Amino acid sequence: MRLTVLPGDGIGPEITTATLRVLERASERFALGLTFEHHDVGFAALRARGTTFPDDVLDACRAADGIVLGPVSHVDYPPREEGGRNPSGELRIALDLYANIRPSRSRAGLPHWGRTGMDLVIVRENTEGFYADRNMFAGTGEFMPDPDMALAVRKITAKASRRIAVTAFALARTRRSDVTAVHKVNVFHLSDALFLREVRAVAEQFPDVAYHEQLVDSMAALLVRDAARFDVVVTTNMFGDTLSDEAAELSGSLGLAGSINAGEAHCMAQAQHGSAPDIAGRDRANPASLIASASMLLGWLGIRHERPAFVAAHHAIDAALDTLIADPARRTADLGGTLGTAAFENAVCAELTERAT
Repeated sequence: MRLTVLPGDGIGPEITTATLRVLERASERFALGLTFEHHDVGFAALRARGTTFPDDVLDACRAADGIVLGPVSHVDYPPREEGGRNPSGELRIALDLYANIRPSRSRAGLPHWGRTGMDLVIVRENTEGFYADRNMFAGTGEFMPDPDMALAVRKITAKASRRIAVTAFALARTRRSDVTAVHKVNVFHLSDALFLREVRAVAEQFPDVAYHEQLVDSMAALLVRDAARFDVVVTTNMFGDTLSDEAAELSGSLGLAGSINAGEAHCMAQAQHGSAPDIAGRDRANPASLIASASMLLGWLGIRHERPAFVAAHHAIDAALDTLIADPARRTADLGGTLGTAAFENAVCAELTERAT
């Protein structure tokens, strides 16, 4: 199994290094046979090659078994015509990574705003919606007819809605068999009606899975009030982005939030948070989100390729993270602990060693 590794910007190189060391330890202990191919993206690539996302990096990602992408500072990139391309958005479109899967759960010993028992997964459509960089054949979904007016186009298709619904219902069958579709059909009378039409049709194909619907504003409130009631949540791109960040924070911290972007043939691990350039290079970044994301990637590879050792490694990494996070003395500073990036990575590797012996 060959993984293409893209360290990214800001804290990206630090937490990517920590994540790779955990993956190397998992590969040794579970005989996974992982190899890694490194490529620069972001500002490092811009300085060296004039673009934040070279075409040959896309080719390498397409040929790999999986991808690990560190956080990128794409909002600070120059315009596209000057080489500024968002690696995350480019990969999601080019490799058709249509499912952004983001779990959130309460963890022992970690404050979670009184929301005990949270254990949900938000399955977010990843290739269209209001995202201006991924819903038009040419140009973007935003435009300005005059200097004082900006318009945005929201794209919803039956195909994308149907396949993200299938992903959600299939995932629910492996969990507690409950799916909630989140929408705003009372305002988006056409686009969200189309989304719900397709989700309801898929629901009929999964009679063993309970199905519910929730307006996005009430969903935001219910996550605060009673997140434990939800199992798998399926929704469109922007709603899913916002709700998954809310759920991650309610579960303890955005810094713990794992995330994969998956399609039929490719999967990319990506931390749910940003590049935090203000703490870059200071051994202060929490690598848990990217480590958890890479763990999810191993699980995806294990299921897709029928490799039980990969699934076992995924569970072992998750258990190691849980053990450390439950102990205040073994957390990173953002969670009230004293460990730096490297020390936390070393602790995860030590836990993995114990679990694999």
